[in-house]
Amino acid sequence: MAASAEFKEQVRRAFAAIQPGQRYVFRRTFTEGDMALFCGLTGDYNPYHLDETFARASWYGRRILPGLLTGSMITHIGGLLGFVATEMHFRYLKAVYPGETVTCTVTFAEKDEEQRLLSAQASFVNQDGVEVLQAWFKGFPTFIRLQAEPSP
Repeated sequence: MAASAEFKEQVRRAFAAIQPGQRYVFRRTFTEGDMALFCGLTGDYNPYHLDETFARASWYGRRILPGLLTGSMITHIGGLLGFVATEMHFRYLKAVYPGETVTCTVTFAEKDEEQRLLSAQASFVNQDGVEVLQAWFKGFPTFIRLQAEPSP
C-alpha cells in the first residue's frame, strides 16, 4: 500500500524539523507494578527480576529491573516524535532497582539527508546522578508532538 501525498509531506516536515544537537528528556520512577507488567508481557521470567530469595543471594542483593524496561524509556520520546527506529543498541552500565527514578536524555547526533535517517544517542541517569545505561539508535520521525529541550 502506498502512503498518501499528505503523509509523505508530513514525514518530510518532521525530518526537516529535527536537527543535530536537539535534546529530549523523559524522567520516571519505576514501580513494582511496572516490572510485573513488563515481565508478564515480554515473558522475561528471569529470577533476577522476580525471585527475591535468588536475587538477595546474588551480587545485586535484591531484584533488578529488566534492562529493556529501562531502555524502553526511549520509546516514550520516540512515540511522541512518531519515530520509526531502524536499529537500536544498548550498553548496560549499572543495575536499576524498583523504586528508582531514571532520567533519559535523547540527543540527536547526525542527520543523513540521502538516506533520510537520524542518528541519536541516549543517556540514562538514576536519581543519584549515576549513568546506568547508554543507547544509540537510528530511524526517522513522522509526526512530532514533543518540543525539544532548550540548548544547555
